[in-house]
Amino acid sequence: MTTAPVEYDKLFIGGRWTAPSGSGTVEIVSPVTERIVGRVPEAGPEDVDRAVTAAREAFDHGPWPRLPQAERVAVVARIRDLLAARHQELAELVSLQNGSPMLFSVRGQALSAVGAFGAALAAAEGFVAEEERTGTGGPVLVRREPVGVVAAVTPWNVPQLTIAAKLAPALLTGCTVVLKPAAETPLDANWLAELCAEAGLPDGVLSVVTGGRETGAALVAHPGVDKIAFTGSVAAGKAVMAAAAERLTRVSLELGGKSAAILLDDADLAVALPAIVAGTCAANSGQACVALTRVLVHSSRYDAVAAALGRAFAGLRVGDPADPQTVVGPMVSRAQQQRNLDWIETGKKEGATVLTGGGVPEDRTTGWYVSPTLLGDVTNDMQVAREEIFGPVVCLIRYETEDEAVAIANDSAYGLSGAVFSADPERAARVARRVRTGTISVNGFRLDLAAPFGGFKNSGIGREFGPEGLSAYVEYQTVNLPQPAAPAPAPAPAPTA
Repeated sequence: MTTAPVEYDKLFIGGRWTAPSGSGTVEIVSPVTERIVGRVPEAGPEDVDRAVTAAREAFDHGPWPRLPQAERVAVVARIRDLLAARHQELAELVSLQNGSPMLFSVRGQALSAVGAFGAALAAAEGFVAEEERTGTGGPVLVRREPVGVVAAVTPWNVPQLTIAAKLAPALLTGCTVVLKPAAETPLDANWLAELCAEAGLPDGVLSVVTGGRETGAALVAHPGVDKIAFTGSVAAGKAVMAAAAERLTRVSLELGGKSAAILLDDADLAVALPAIVAGTCAANSGQACVALTRVLVHSSRYDAVAAALGRAFAGLRVGDPADPQTVVGPMVSRAQQQRNLDWIETGKKEGATVLTGGGVPEDRTTGWYVSPTLLGDVTNDMQVAREEIFGPVVCLIRYETEDEAVAIANDSAYGLSGAVFSADPERAARVARRVRTGTISVNGFRLDLAAPFGGFKNSGIGREFGPEGLSAYVEYQTVNLPQPAAPAPAPAPAPTA
């Protein structure tokens, strides 16, 4: 894994590396060693304005939106291929910044980004820019126009996947993009900018503005932006939506979750428990919006599940992300570590029982680690069961009937992910249909990059991935065409004598 500090002293604006307007910098601190591993410039309002101006010029007057679809597809395919060829390098760079274990980072960080580009390219095969339909008053032409300049604001937990979810469909539909990565993970965004230039993306189509909240606020409020695509917390999403409301800027939001895994009374624990581990602590050390953080268990099986899941959590290897055997790495920051520890204490005060974990691993004196933690005796009215913790902390909740399980799953401000387990897959699917959530798995846990992804309720607005992900970056125009001319009447027959 890369150990030397990675430093940028310029910003990628309009396809070129340019000096920032100010002298501010953002330091990236390793969550493993607590040492500085990188630096980037802090983009100020002037830099944001330059980036949006470049994107505006490229969209309004440049070739990208006007290219034949096949030519845009070819460029995006080259980006995908370069990502695939260098995915190991990308995985290491992401892990350097956010501490994601390499066991997860290769597949969940780098190859998932490759997959998102590939899925968008596949969806583009069915993308039709214009189609003629029969209207109520005559023929109509329905056109799909690129929405324009996109402000893409992405988080630190899966930075490349969330970038790909926005950048690939935006590029394929002809948009231009200003990317604002999280302050904790800007290095891989700059790395991607270099790769996009290598792939032949025209100047102005992509800019990257690195910085903190002020940089993001300047970008989403900029009058030259046509659409905001944001992934992050609910609180930040509300702020983005408020800024967008000032100018009715188009917006899509992928926000948090407090997803439920329902183990029906006949669930096969040999199937369910590994999937729950994969969807909780093993999912980027629990730092995943889709994590299955509420596990709902029939009371008749509660003790057995508590014991088995507790043993599974206790057996997870916590350590250096570079170690290929590590399953759980550190939290991204000291603040995130403390947030997890505070929530564990809150749960205990509310009456929850710590079945395993509950603190910092004894052998981890450096780095921002939290032990995989299973909280038992949780009821759904506890704060620990209602708020997103974003770490390896899972709540175990009893239920008595199938209807009660569904009611508990739905009794949440969120609705992003979930899972249902049963020995009868059809029964599990029937229950899954009753859960108000954007994505739900039957007898497993997965995020499918070819299907629409997004949330109900506070988990967001809009969808990413699949054909729906492309549709999020277009405006529809209807052209009412003239009625076809009526055929000339046949000549009257000549009179006969």
